[in-house]
Amino acid sequence: MKQWGKQIKIPAVYMRGGTSKGIFFLKEDLPSDPSKRDKLLLRVMGSPDPYGQQIDGMGAATSSTSKVVIISKSNRPGCDVDYLFGQVAIGQPLIDWSGNCGNLTAAVGPFAIDHGLVDAPKDGVATVHIWQENIGKEIIAHVPMKDGEVQELGDFVLDGVAFPASEIKLEFLDPGGEGGVLPTGNPIDILHVPGIGEVEATLINAGNPSVFISASSMGLTGTELQQDINGNPDLLARLEWIRAHGAVAMGVADDIEYAMAKRQHTPKIAFLAEPASYTASSGKVVRREEIDLLARILSMGKLHHAMTGTGAVAMAAAAAIPGTIVSNILGRAVSEIRIGHPSGIVRVGAAVERHHHSWMVKKVVMSRSARRLMEGFVLVPNIID
Repeated sequence: MKQWGKQIKIPAVYMRGGTSKGIFFLKEDLPSDPSKRDKLLLRVMGSPDPYGQQIDGMGAATSSTSKVVIISKSNRPGCDVDYLFGQVAIGQPLIDWSGNCGNLTAAVGPFAIDHGLVDAPKDGVATVHIWQENIGKEIIAHVPMKDGEVQELGDFVLDGVAFPASEIKLEFLDPGGEGGVLPTGNPIDILHVPGIGEVEATLINAGNPSVFISASSMGLTGTELQQDINGNPDLLARLEWIRAHGAVAMGVADDIEYAMAKRQHTPKIAFLAEPASYTASSGKVVRREEIDLLARILSMGKLHHAMTGTGAVAMAAAAAIPGTIVSNILGRAVSEIRIGHPSGIVRVGAAVERHHHSWMVKKVVMSRSARRLMEGFVLVPNIID
């Protein structure tokens, strides 16, 4: 890192990956001490901001844009790069490193190629083997190349992103987390949530830990958009309360207080329903026959504007396992689903196998896109000495 006036200057790339944006760094350009690193990254993003806007930083005051990524060349056999993701809280001095961002995963391969961490063909498709450090899993990105550069522009349309780009195919290998895909061993558990009652939930750990409930259990239809949910603080509080109880039940948090204060990024909570026609946030009509189920997922306490990548991974895994909230809505277990989310439709497929009394998710596949938005340096006050 170089001194520049009264600020320090850190090499960085601002990238869109899927329906998210984040600041990408090489690990070597950041402090090696985790506490100093986090302090610096919070300042980069403009957190904590009591006004909730991140005006004095690179964040854009939403869970989809308050994100950081750290990339390094991997020493792990068979992997090209290590990828660490941090979800930066907006109003708190917190970076949650507990899970992956499936959307930003799409930008990891292009970043690695651009920085010479991976050998890539001049034309065709570069295969990048990514070690996702947060969850300890391998992801394979298939990145299109043209004339020796990542082909960023194309005609692949991703609902939730205004402009088309080039398609990047992602394979999430063995995405089930520690303790198995179904941590409790049950496709559906009953959560006893004080003040709410008994809530049926599928607790699944694939891509990221997730808590799935039916929309009807909360008096919802599954066609809601951001303004319908995020303007209802009582509903948000109830969903967060359920999420925290799900975190404890699936063993990723020791107690409710920890889940709510320190583990806000994961597990995610989503509510699902049978297909119905609705108008997406873009104004486009999504027809009932175009989708297999409705899903709305929350991130950092707010309804996501589209669908988290890891949420789609977990839903595809749950769809392939009989008896879950997802497969029950579908009417049967299936290997591929079309999810209707607030911005449109996402398609994702999963391959699962039954081993004795447990399920194994072999692979989940989906397509995203990515693009560099700005490259150069971020400038922050020198607060790490």
